[in-house]
Amino acid sequence: MDVLAWNRGAAALLTDFGTLPPAERNLIRLTFLDDTFRSLYADWPRAARECVAVLRMEAGRRPDDRALTALVGELSVNDPDFRTWWAGHQVRGPRQLTKTYHHPVAGTVTLDVQQFSVDTHPDQLLVAYTASDSASEEALRFLLQWTPTGPSAPPRKRTTPR
Repeated sequence: MDVLAWNRGAAALLTDFGTLPPAERNLIRLTFLDDTFRSLYADWPRAARECVAVLRMEAGRRPDDRALTALVGELSVNDPDFRTWWAGHQVRGPRQLTKTYHHPVAGTVTLDVQQFSVDTHPDQLLVAYTASDSASEEALRFLLQWTPTGPSAPPRKRTTPR
């Protein structure tokens, strides 16, 4: 769930990944440890549980991955919800789903999220977010018009652990 590349829409909707150090460009890490990112989710517990299930699947596939082990350790130390859900051993791979965000500028946005495998890089996924209704489509259009195309905003301050 490391973010390797993004477009202007992803930066406007989720966060400007360019302002984050590369080691912090991880969707699961942001979901648990960044209050601003966390507040985007209309149903944070559902999204967070989904993240844990995907992370659990990856941990089973790559038990010797040091970066993955470090991420699980960091999340376990800093977030009690993560600790609880990690202990539940739910496993789930990437799938199509719908997410609703409460964006501070665009308002409520409901998106279909599809994850596609990349044949030339089997460990990578291309993730596409599409509006699931006309109100969300309009909110995305507004957000893209509002978002500057210039340089990234100054780096955000790191959120303190829970």
